Amino acid sequence: MAVEVPQAIREFLIGATPEAWIEQASRRLPELLHDHANCELKAASTALGFIYRYPERAGLAHRMSRLAREELRHFEQVRRILADRNVPFEHVSASRYAGTLRDAVRDGEPQRLLDMLLVGALIEARSCERFAALVPHLPDDIARFYAGLLSSEARHFEHYLAFAREESDVSDEDFETRLAELKALEGDLIVSPDPVFRFHSGLPVETDRAEASGVSCAK
Repeated sequence: MAVEVPQAIREFLIGATPEAWIEQASRRLPELLHDHANCELKAASTALGFIYRYPERAGLAHRMSRLAREELRHFEQVRRILADRNVPFEHVSASRYAGTLRDAVRDGEPQRLLDMLLVGALIEARSCERFAALVPHLPDDIARFYAGLLSSEARHFEHYLAFAREESDVSDEDFETRLAELKALEGDLIVSPDPVFRFHSGLPVETDRAEASGVSCAK
């Protein structure tokens, strides 16, 4: 099975996922799925955070509420895949990718809101791109699930980018400048060496050694 990355996402991201990461991910399915489940849970929490932080923005709150519910459904679906393989769900620490992008968010408004929404768009876009890259290398049931997530991840990307344009109250020039800066940071994180494997981790430090996870996700 093979799927195409939506053109809008290919044009938005700087660079594709390295083949070395795809090869490593196909060998480390339990860790991939654990982090994926955690990412869905964090994505729901992030969406709810916008509602708490910006209660006066009714339109944003309404759309983030719907997004949070969808992210939670994805979390439940990943947990079901783990349970079907008798793999217990585990909490994992935040990745370098998420931590670095989060640290790049500026203080003060409207810069903070703009950065948070652009980071959300980047994460959703990269998730969509990685789902597509992984599909040909996964067991059939997980491949079908990931292929089915492409449309929702692409839609979340479009929503975050639209929210950033509509809600951030900055000039077009400031918007484009900041977007370019964050895209460059995200692209560098994807191709630079990363010692900890995660769904959004960078280039594996060791690509020739299959690391034992202790649990198989074959079915």
